[in-house]
Amino acid sequence: MRLCEQKHTQPMSQNKNALIRYKTIDKCLQNKYRQWTLEDLIECCSEALFEYEGRENPISKRTIQMDIQLMRSEKLGYNAPIVVYDKKYYKYEDEDFSITDIPLTETDMNVLTETVSMLKQFKDFSLFNDVSDILQRLEDKIYAEKSHTKPVIYLDKNENLKGLHYLDEIYQAIIKKMVLIITYKSFKSREETKFHFHPFILKEFNNRWFLVGKKKASQPITNLALDRIISIDYDFNLPYIEEVFDADTYYKNVIGVTVNSGLQPRRIELWIDAVNAPYVLTKPLHPSQRLIKENEDHSIIVHIFLSPNYEMERILLGFGDGIEVLRPDYLRNRMRKILEKAISRYNPENNTELNL
Repeated sequence: MRLCEQKHTQPMSQNKNALIRYKTIDKCLQNKYRQWTLEDLIECCSEALFEYEGRENPISKRTIQMDIQLMRSEKLGYNAPIVVYDKKYYKYEDEDFSITDIPLTETDMNVLTETVSMLKQFKDFSLFNDVSDILQRLEDKIYAEKSHTKPVIYLDKNENLKGLHYLDEIYQAIIKKMVLIITYKSFKSREETKFHFHPFILKEFNNRWFLVGKKKASQPITNLALDRIISIDYDFNLPYIEEVFDADTYYKNVIGVTVNSGLQPRRIELWIDAVNAPYVLTKPLHPSQRLIKENEDHSIIVHIFLSPNYEMERILLGFGDGIEVLRPDYLRNRMRKILEKAISRYNPENNTELNL
């Protein structure tokens, strides 16, 4: 691993040129059968940059001297043992040294361990299968240098969730613009249905995956839960709907995946108690959230600007008595009715277990 690619902070073009010079100097000094003057190193670096950029790029004596000084230092992580002999020739004191063979530091190994761990979360995508061998070799290298390593970053995942095996198949269909024939059974339907579907994107929310697209060009965009898909086939004769779909714009005014077409976003005003206020302030309910007032009892009032949907209601209800919808009235009344119905579930006469 070339640590200079992580630690060097020059602008991009200068950074690339510097890396080319470092690698060229390194390659020269590895050749112990030739004596290398400063002029020789300048000439080789000039040739390497010409090959890379296709144009002359004069290199000053001062630049190469600074490169050698940096390569010797700890700044780039090289600590290259470059020495001068006979007052004019440069070489590696350790003849086997190369900047490409620098051992990983403790910090480097920790970062790589976590990176490998997180990338492995996406093993269902063939996109990541292409790098699986690389990841395996990298992981082996890390564990060879640092045993008993345990990850300290854990992502929320549910590998037993139904439909995950469709992820890669759908991903490939989106990339290749293929029309799907999907057999589907929603939670509300008694019978499964089969229909054509033009896939646009895959979206994850609350640890569930959804396929977003259209059944027909004339119909609105819809989403399908992967765990409700029964089977997938293809229709190679039906043209794919070429539609510009901007997910950021489409989901801008909602929480989750449900977008009620035609429903305009509204200002929703919420009271949050003192216990939950810090959580809502540090993790906003929606990017549009704004603080309106901080009360003396440390409760707060915020507003969010979005289109209400099922996911938003689930989140608000999840706060229990720690949140109150102040406006609009229709949403306040809806939440009140839901909570009243929930309270009635706890009345003795409605106790499900007692009635069994």
